Amino acid sequence: MSGHSKWSTIKRKKGAEDAKRAKIFTRLGRDIMVAAREGGGDEGSNARLKLAVGKARAANMPKDNIERAIKKGTGEIAGGELVEIVYEGYGPEGVAYIVEIMTDNKNRALAEIKHAFSKHEGSLATSGAVMWQFDQKGYLTIRGEADFDEVFMQAADAGADDVVEEDGIIAVYTPRDGFNSVEQALSAAGFEFEDNELRWFPQNEIDVSSGKALQNMRLMEQLEESDDVQSVASNLNITDDVLAAFAS
Repeated sequence: MSGHSKWSTIKRKKGAEDAKRAKIFTRLGRDIMVAAREGGGDEGSNARLKLAVGKARAANMPKDNIERAIKKGTGEIAGGELVEIVYEGYGPEGVAYIVEIMTDNKNRALAEIKHAFSKHEGSLATSGAVMWQFDQKGYLTIRGEADFDEVFMQAADAGADDVVEEDGIIAVYTPRDGFNSVEQALSAAGFEFEDNELRWFPQNEIDVSSGKALQNMRLMEQLEESDDVQSVASNLNITDDVLAAFAS
């Protein structure tokens, strides 16, 4: 999971910059709508909604926007019709991709994804072509000031696969089917999440030339800039030298 962890670090650092752009409100609003649709509109009993609303407030999203997104999610007002789609593809030198979409316009979303892959010498693949190379797992992060041993004990007792410290946060990995039980156990113990979601993890990471690795990272970046993209996973091994070159 080393490459994934490095890419997660990049995204957390980029988040502060992205929050300055108005379009981040679109993605935050969709996160709130989905959380409310799946678990109801009460933050007190819906941990995912509480997290989504917390992120929106941290990005200075207006209160009215937050409340409107919750009501759309619960069906109190119209406009919460979103479609979830999973695309698969290949980047330069055969790097495999899974791109999760949430959109109110499938044609727009598909056009943006096709353009990103084409621009960076990649292509979309048929359903199932690359998914077999990944496992879907639960991924939860807790701020590093939390007691690691306590997080470890609570998570392990609830069925987590692994608990590690990553760049100032504690990351908890869970089986797909055990995600909810671990999330509920940690929440009940008083821990607050920065992330809590299902993510795709490659079974094996692959090495490519430095130039193609940078091109793949630019492809990842462009995909994630789309308002419709919820997550991007790849099996690229992001080495330290490539990471430094990309960040410079």
